[in-house]
Amino acid sequence: MNDQFVGQTDPVNNQPYVNLQDVYVVKGQVPVQQVTINGQPYYVIEADKINPGDIAGFYTYDKWVPNFVAAMNTPGTYAAGLPGNSPVFQWTNTTGTVAYQTLQYKALIGSIGGGYVLELPNGTIISYGVTTSPLGTSFSNFIIPQQSYNPSS
Repeated sequence: MNDQFVGQTDPVNNQPYVNLQDVYVVKGQVPVQQVTINGQPYYVIEADKINPGDIAGFYTYDKWVPNFVAAMNTPGTYAAGLPGNSPVFQWTNTTGTVAYQTLQYKALIGSIGGGYVLELPNGTIISYGVTTSPLGTSFSNFIIPQQSYNPSS
């Protein structure tokens, strides 16, 4: 993401906005080839060998990317949308800030999704958004969550 809001304050929970990072997820094995250019080894993803339905783009807090990917692979994790009046947006922690910040990007860009969370079986919540492309159908449960998240009181 372009970090347009970093340095500003979330008007809902009064916390500073954070750096967001795009993350592209591929289902299955990724074909990689090593090439050497001017004596320097590089790894090239053979993208033409990946089914477009098996790639999707998301964004979340940059420090959460490893946890986000792990959560997607954790049995029992589910994705949910946040209703517009969700108390999550008011949480005075990074989860609340990222949730609201993804809505800001959604409003700014219009064609991306925001205001989603992953809930892990242990109750951990990870806020995220969805990029417009690619939208691999293998990730439809994460791209268009079928349920709303309502935190316990």
